[in-house]
Amino acid sequence: MERRAQPFGVGCFRLFGQMIKMLNITVMLGGPSAEREVSLRSGAAAAGALRSLGHQVAEVDPKDGKFNLPGETDAVFLALHGTYGEDGTVQEQLEKLGVPYTGCDAEASRIAFDKVLTKQRCIEAGIPTAKFLVVDSDKTPWPMGWQPPVVVKPVRQGSSVGLQFVERVADWNGALREAFRYDSQLLAEEKIVGRETTVGILDGEALPIVEVRPKSGPYDYHNKYTPDCTEYFCPAPFDDATTKRIQEAALGAFHAIGGRDYARVDVMVREVGQASSLSGQARCLSHYEPIILEVNTLPGMTETSLLPKAAAAAGLSYAELCQRMVDLALRRNEKLKMKNSKFRERGIHAASTRESKAGVDFSAHPAGAGVEAG
Repeated sequence: MERRAQPFGVGCFRLFGQMIKMLNITVMLGGPSAEREVSLRSGAAAAGALRSLGHQVAEVDPKDGKFNLPGETDAVFLALHGTYGEDGTVQEQLEKLGVPYTGCDAEASRIAFDKVLTKQRCIEAGIPTAKFLVVDSDKTPWPMGWQPPVVVKPVRQGSSVGLQFVERVADWNGALREAFRYDSQLLAEEKIVGRETTVGILDGEALPIVEVRPKSGPYDYHNKYTPDCTEYFCPAPFDDATTKRIQEAALGAFHAIGGRDYARVDVMVREVGQASSLSGQARCLSHYEPIILEVNTLPGMTETSLLPKAAAAAGLSYAELCQRMVDLALRRNEKLKMKNSKFRERGIHAASTRESKAGVDFSAHPAGAGVEAG
């Protein structure tokens, strides 16, 4: 049975036993990136869910990287993907406006969107990631000592845009030319053979793992967005110890880039065999090793996207997930207001003390006039 928000008093409604304040929420969707069409779908789904909860929802499409927010906006729900939306640009703009928004801040977004910076942060934190090489020219020769298969991808793109799989050395330069259509710098990394998974992070906790199994070929743009091309298993069928390792690696990557509120971490899981001897008989023991691919700070939010699948497995409906994202943004904003208020109070007190010592009547000055916070 579908659960619905019930009106309760003026400006409030009751959702799943909790009082929720009706808000004016602006959903930002579309944008100027190569992932525009996916973003439009994410934004439409989120806007519909938030309206179903009783919120007043406006939709804003910064198609050219410019926008005007409705004056009464309480919070911005970011459903943008790719450049501009996930690289820290729109986050910086919203921070200048002083408007609370969902998801990671500008710096974490910038780091996560850059696959090289993400890998560097993971390496510094001791989080396992695939061997990689940065490529700056389509004339770059095949890396010495490497063996195919190799994955080539733009450093600053998402949703598998520009992703190339190189199965033969002869295909190397063609793959570089194709990938360079989407960015001025590429990442080449060893292709991890194993099980493809993704881990949603929500409010500092790992959600159930989703395993991705394309029916044919790799999990590329086609298999990701074409219906019935891929099977999804959530929770993924791993034993408890392996599940914990995968989730801990994902959380480690999330913290390494400075993430907050939520994200989705893509993880390859490869089986590692070890020779062992038991009672004089040789045998092979194996375990699963998680390898971090990347961190998505604004993951897909269609109702069939991977983060909503993980949330559903944890008992959260799509509408509840959207509400939780807004709640996290507003909670953080309230903490910031309280912190700034304390700084202002300290500044006023310090100014009052200085002026009293100087023989100035502080009461003649407007409260806090000319005093900067922090």
